[in-house]
Amino acid sequence: MSYAELRVTSNFSFLRGASHPEELVETAKALGHGAIAVTDCNTLAGVVRFHGAAADAGIRLLVGTRLDFIDGPGVLCFPEDIAAYARLSRMLSTGKRRAEKGHCHLYINDLFDHAEGQVVIVLSPDRADDAFTDHLKRLRKGFGGRLYLAVQHLARGDDRARIRALGLLADAMDIPLVATGDVLYHTPARRPLQDVLTC
Repeated sequence: MSYAELRVTSNFSFLRGASHPEELVETAKALGHGAIAVTDCNTLAGVVRFHGAAADAGIRLLVGTRLDFIDGPGVLCFPEDIAAYARLSRMLSTGKRRAEKGHCHLYINDLFDHAEGQVVIVLSPDRADDAFTDHLKRLRKGFGGRLYLAVQHLARGDDRARIRALGLLADAMDIPLVATGDVLYHTPARRPLQDVLTC
């Protein structure tokens, strides 16, 4: 089975991603990935550059975005067709109109208002508390079989227990798990200085 990273942030996410779309795509190809997703934070700005790079590299591009909400945990959102892409674009435009330039204020109800045709991967917190469980229940009701739960290794010593707990929660709600890596740069040399200083 070919692996595809579904959580990729480029330098189109200001002060978060550190690599150009072309660099991320070339690295994915070199690693033998069959596809790569674009999930910049509250924007679709990098999609055109990712699309061209993926076409040149001969790998599939999964178009999406990371949606960060004021009132709930974030998600990765992937439109299934052009109509859903238009709805996602309208949602992002709404969020940007609410905020000062360079920011986007989204609420979880915005996602429900534009839900048709969206595939959603919920980003899990460090600990799945009751509030997160209620959040998942609400999303499960709204998205049904188009809802997934992301899990990833954080290399902090508790990965096995944390992922097991998330797996049990997902099983209880019939939500499939998806492995993600939260890619922020294509090579360690591009790692932002603040990340190095806080490790």
